[in-house]
Amino acid sequence: MTVWYVYIISTAQGVLYTGITNNPARRIRQHSGLIKGGAKALRGKGPLQFECVFEVANKSVALQLEAWIKRHSRAAKQQLIQRTLQPPVENSLLTAEAIRQMNSALRSQ
Repeated sequence: MTVWYVYIISTAQGVLYTGITNNPARRIRQHSGLIKGGAKALRGKGPLQFECVFEVANKSVALQLEAWIKRHSRAAKQQLIQRTLQPPVENSLLTAEAIRQMNSALRSQ
């Protein structure tokens, strides 16, 4: 069974973007324009960086969590990033160190 992730990315202008993937490292490279397939909304908005990444059990849960996050305000998204708000689905928030490593790997490419 494939592990899925829900992520929040920030742009250079401070805009928050939420999405899902089964490969966060590949997905942020796509969004950054390093490889084909990123969201049009993020083109030319770099540098991009992960703010938080949730690991969930499957794609269905990922879609539910993504929709839940997108329904919330910027303030609520900031609370998720700061870990003061918990989403209503079972998840495992990747550690700040893991997120730093993914962001560092992106900047070094």
